[in-house]
Amino acid sequence: MKFAFCLFNYFPFGGLERDFLAISRQCLARGHDLDVYTMSWQGEQVPGLTVHGLSATGLTNHGRAASFHRQLQAALVGSDHDLLVGFNKMPDLDVYYAADVCYEARISRQRGFLTRLTPRYRRLAAFEKAVFAADSSTAIIYLAGQEKRNYQAVYHTPEARFYYGPPGVDVAAIRNRMGPENRRRLRQQLGLQEMETMLLMIGSNFHTKGVERSIRALAALPTDLRRHSFLYIIGRGKEKWYLKLAGRLGVGNQVRFLGGRDDVPSFLAAADLLLQPSLTENTGNAIVEALVAGVPVLATATCGYSEHVLAAESGLVLDSAPFAQDEMNRALARMYDPEKRRLWHDNAVRYSTRQDLGNRPQVVAEILERLAVGKKKG
Repeated sequence: MKFAFCLFNYFPFGGLERDFLAISRQCLARGHDLDVYTMSWQGEQVPGLTVHGLSATGLTNHGRAASFHRQLQAALVGSDHDLLVGFNKMPDLDVYYAADVCYEARISRQRGFLTRLTPRYRRLAAFEKAVFAADSSTAIIYLAGQEKRNYQAVYHTPEARFYYGPPGVDVAAIRNRMGPENRRRLRQQLGLQEMETMLLMIGSNFHTKGVERSIRALAALPTDLRRHSFLYIIGRGKEKWYLKLAGRLGVGNQVRFLGGRDDVPSFLAAADLLLQPSLTENTGNAIVEALVAGVPVLATATCGYSEHVLAAESGLVLDSAPFAQDEMNRALARMYDPEKRRLWHDNAVRYSTRQDLGNRPQVVAEILERLAVGKKKG
């Protein structure tokens, strides 16, 4: 089969982009031809993947998105692809991989009426509606039940158009890095003593991931806990503002930004707690990665994968409607209880051995194959 994948931009350290790459490799391994259309590609080229760069124009992100869609339609004229698969929302897709939250629902929760008058809102809302409207034909691969319900509440999208993609973390890679020797080695590299607590965050877009919330929670810890605690953030983003905040709160030497990394399992081996207090989050792959590693999690309920924390009983989930910083501060302090952390660790490991947490690329490839066959049959 021949698939066309499209996404606005590719860089190697984003969650959506990692999913895209894993699914692409799975499709190639199954013998399919794959064309990728994107505005920019950062990182190494993948053998067998044909990348087409589209020079979208515009002064704004939403303007470039509209330009990209127009150029994509022109590029696909006369093509013989079996499916057009989008990793960002846009019209005319056969399949949408739903890694983003419902934009309309988020605007309703977080913004006022005037937002709906802006060109940005009109463009992004139109692109989303083109995918999820009840009369659209786009099939949707959803990743978390919470966000699926949000989309259906807004658009009344028929159930038959949804297909579930389970988590897709690299379970083997994470488990291979676990163990006391790997933990000791990385903590030694970081200058951490065994008695010190390593708080870990994973993900780009620091505002959305809740980095500010984590810094404030670190600073609010009781003195005997705070002075032996360090927050490490893996991901790409603008660090300067957060470092200034940490300095003002007296924890400037305890917050470390590590940039994008491809050795995340090593950091999970060294970590004591994972923090994911996201403002909005469709899934939160880092949550599932932490469960596989046996690392207790503190997350907000807005994260789609917080449902796994609750099911596993492997940490604490904060109410996010509305979020209360004081509640997070108290919850983080409670997570220093050694008996609770041992229990959460054991629960996480047991849960991750029972659940399918790493099979997403294979499942998604199978869904695409079935949809392509169905499209040919008409």
